[in-house]
Amino acid sequence: MSPSTEYGAPYHGLVKRSVMIAGHSTSISLEPLFWQALEQAASKRALPLNALIARIDAERVKAADMPNLASALRLWLLFTLSNGRNIFKLNGNGARPK
Repeated sequence: MSPSTEYGAPYHGLVKRSVMIAGHSTSISLEPLFWQALEQAASKRALPLNALIARIDAERVKAADMPNLASALRLWLLFTLSNGRNIFKLNGNGARPK
């Protein structure tokens, strides 16, 4: 079954939003599906959306190969929704082990 028939079409363009991180305004462009997932994750943790994004950003800047913020948000959601399991059997650099 395709995603468009099972859940409604998830293929939408980017939506840009401004958020405050450490007292600075920054804009982030994500697909609506990711914004919805972030809002649900923030609600589940009883956090404002900006606070959750700031936490993810704080983790992101500690990474050896720091991704951009939008990528970090998508990766965090994927990791969180998979309950921390390496569901794709990837090694640390994102490639499948040989």
